[in-house]
Amino acid sequence: MSSQIDHLLSETRRFAPSEDFAAAAVGTADLYERAAADREGFWADQARELLHWHTPFTQGLDWSNPPFATWFADGELNVAYNCLDRHVEAGNGDRVALLWEGEPGEERRVTYAELTEEVKRVANVLTDLGVGHGDRVAIYLPMIPEAVAAMLAVARIGAIHSVVFGGFSADSLRARIDDAGAKVVITADGGYRKGKVSPLKPAVDLALGDRNGSGPQASVEHVLVVRRGGNDVDWDADRDIWWHEAVAAASAEHEAQAFPAENPLFILYTSGTTGKPKGILHTSGGYLAQAAFTNRVVHDIHPESDVYWCTADIGWITGHTYVTYGPLANGATQVLYEGTPDTPHPGRWWEVIEKYGVTVFYTAPTAIRSFMKIGREVPQRFDLSSLRLLGSVGEPINPEAWIWYRNIIGGESTPIVDTWWQTETGAIMISALPGITETKPGSAQVPLPGIAIDVVDDAGEHVGNGNGGLLVITEPWPSMLRGIWGDPERFKETYWDKFADQGFYFAGDGARLDDDGDVWLLGRVDDVMNVSGHRLSTAEIESALVGNEAVAESAVVGASDETTGQAVVAFVIVKESFLKAHSPEGLADTLRKWVGEQIGPIARPRDIYIVGELPKTRSGKIMRRLLRDVAEGREVGDTTTLADTAVMSVISKQVK
Repeated sequence: MSSQIDHLLSETRRFAPSEDFAAAAVGTADLYERAAADREGFWADQARELLHWHTPFTQGLDWSNPPFATWFADGELNVAYNCLDRHVEAGNGDRVALLWEGEPGEERRVTYAELTEEVKRVANVLTDLGVGHGDRVAIYLPMIPEAVAAMLAVARIGAIHSVVFGGFSADSLRARIDDAGAKVVITADGGYRKGKVSPLKPAVDLALGDRNGSGPQASVEHVLVVRRGGNDVDWDADRDIWWHEAVAAASAEHEAQAFPAENPLFILYTSGTTGKPKGILHTSGGYLAQAAFTNRVVHDIHPESDVYWCTADIGWITGHTYVTYGPLANGATQVLYEGTPDTPHPGRWWEVIEKYGVTVFYTAPTAIRSFMKIGREVPQRFDLSSLRLLGSVGEPINPEAWIWYRNIIGGESTPIVDTWWQTETGAIMISALPGITETKPGSAQVPLPGIAIDVVDDAGEHVGNGNGGLLVITEPWPSMLRGIWGDPERFKETYWDKFADQGFYFAGDGARLDDDGDVWLLGRVDDVMNVSGHRLSTAEIESALVGNEAVAESAVVGASDETTGQAVVAFVIVKESFLKAHSPEGLADTLRKWVGEQIGPIARPRDIYIVGELPKTRSGKIMRRLLRDVAEGREVGDTTTLADTAVMSVISKQVK
């Protein structure tokens, strides 16, 4: 089947950066020139300029054994030292590292000096528990300062962390602990979510017990428990240790040892997959260099003055790279928020931005669209004038959500950086640079300096401007995954086999190049529909629907159809402001016609269902395969990774 994806939507709005923003921006046009002249030398320069090396490297990229790369392999550094100690030694110990806001409203201001001391103490606790270089530690925590400290303490002693999102079940946790062979688990009694304590320690106890006849978990020796929720927990005196007791008793002296640049830093298991978890492995030097560089130039970080907030949980790659490692390597001050955007009221995020004077805000399109559903009057109750840069991450952002974000949250002037990257890439790969790029609503735009991207057909040939196809990375990059934990063959098969002759990395995303050569993401190739011989992107039809004044969010799937092969089926959430003024009766027919007018009759949905919510994971990704089950009349598949498992039963009833 052809990989060409038909392009139906047209977007012509353009927004250049203001002169003032451009004049003060960190990222400048010469970065592209330097990278084009010597890509590998460019990355070596970034690694030297942005990081402290205990042993300077002399090697750049080694690609002699593809697809297994090394970067800066003869250099040595300590990741935690780069994120903490060096800032204190430079006289910035009193700078606030974390502005923590608990969901119930508590706050903590943690300086770089305080965070450094905490991490040193935790490193000593872990060492006393027998954790050493190369050992694995599972982290299952809410969004509290101890979560960041735990990650950095593991990194400090050369061990490997595997952060498991706090919303995952005991079975999911067990599978990840088993696969990594974790020696210690760091967890909490519980954490606040949606106004109440969500227990965590009980899930760890279940995970370490006999699961489904598999016997007790074999590798974990100790569980270190943060007291956060105050909920009752069972206690195994031989295994369980209170964080507050052990850390307070530990020495605050700990010298950071240097480790090779290719020392493994973390394993992160991709979510939403079936079968054996897929542990993405990242190492230290190249990852930290690209994390620091991208955070600095894409988010335009000025550490002395910015208050940065990335809303991602540390259980996802965005939380690893743009909460823990990138901002702290850059010495930034950032907000860390424990709870959900709508608790205890729908303006909670905007309240936090106003309270702390957030200047740079990085969040997901699904969150933006959920705020569109509620209506602009909620954010307009708060002073958001401190914001000077907005960012988007997680999936393609449709143009109307982009415009709403810019106008309502950004005061009609704030630049937006829409970023494309993955767990596997480790750091941002495609994005505008906010002081340089003339931005286009809905487009990820251009590869960052030093990144080589193309859009190709099934044969690996460049599709040319104006065409769609498969998004590939054509050259190695510093923060690239180094493999799948314990499964090198699966690593090659999953990401490299399709274009083995060309040596391209391909992870399943479709994209198109516009007439300027800028990149527009079209979603997963698996989500592309084949309607009467036309390959249509779900993302473009979803964008057309959200472009209607009534629609806040939509999800589109292809369902089997005897006549057309596949038919377009849409699920839409209607804005509350629209429902206050209009009846939803007849809206589905109106929207069908709307899509036909916007992008052509071939894309007109066969069915449109008005729903109250969409099935999303706790990271905000829409689970389209579950909607496909409903559209095709099948029993709905596994819903355990959903933020709200009841959503699918409600949708199923609405469809029937």
